[in-house]
Amino acid sequence: MLVKTKGIVFRLTPYGETSVIVNVFTDLFGLQSYIVNGVRSKSQKSKIALFQPLTLLELVVYHKENGNIMRIKEVKCYHPCINLSGQVKKSAIALFINEILNKAVKDQTHTAEIFEFISDSLIILDELPKPENFHLVFLVGLSRHLGFAPNQTREVLGVHWMDEPEEKLLDRLLRTDYYDELVLSYTQRQALLNCLMHFYQTHIDGFGEIKSLSVLQEVLR
Repeated sequence: MLVKTKGIVFRLTPYGETSVIVNVFTDLFGLQSYIVNGVRSKSQKSKIALFQPLTLLELVVYHKENGNIMRIKEVKCYHPCINLSGQVKKSAIALFINEILNKAVKDQTHTAEIFEFISDSLIILDELPKPENFHLVFLVGLSRHLGFAPNQTREVLGVHWMDEPEEKLLDRLLRTDYYDELVLSYTQRQALLNCLMHFYQTHIDGFGEIKSLSVLQEVLR
C-alpha cells in the first residue's frame, strides 16, 4: 500500500550499475530499506543528493509489513541542512552522529519520538552558531530515547573514575540542552566524550569502535 511518511537517511549503498539501496529511519515504520533505480546514471545524478546521509525527507512509499527492500514513489527534502556539509565543524559532527545512529538505532517501538528528536537535532545543528558541544548533548539526549538515560553521573561513569571538576561538568551536561552555555576546554570536552563512548559501549551490543571519532577530535581541537 502507498503511505506518506517522513524519513532520515542513515546510509546509502551502491547497487548494480546505476541504483542504490537507502536505509531510512521513518517516523511511522522505523528503519526501512528502499531500492532506488537509476539515480547513479548520468541523466539522474542530480537526484542522488536526496539520498545522502542525514537528509530529511518527505516520502510516499510502497509499504508492506515485514517487507525486506521496498520502493519509493515520491521523495523530496523538507529541510535542506546546508551547513552540515558547508561548514567543517558541523560536517565532522554530522559524520560522527551518522555513524552513531547506524550503530545505535535499530528496531524501535516508539519511532515517532525518536524521529522527532533526531530531525529536530539536525535542524538545530544546521542553525547553531557554536556547535562544539552539540555532539555531547546529542549523545545524552539520544540515550533517553533509546531507553538507557542516565539520571546521575555515576550511571555514566560505571567503574571508571573522573576528576571532581570534570564530574561536575558531566553532571551539568546531563541537564544541558543545545542552547545552554557550557564552557569546556578541549581536554574537558574529550574527557566527557570518552566517558559517553564507554557508556554507549556498555549499553549497546556490538557498538564497537567509532571510526569518525578521530576526525571529530581533530576538527574540534
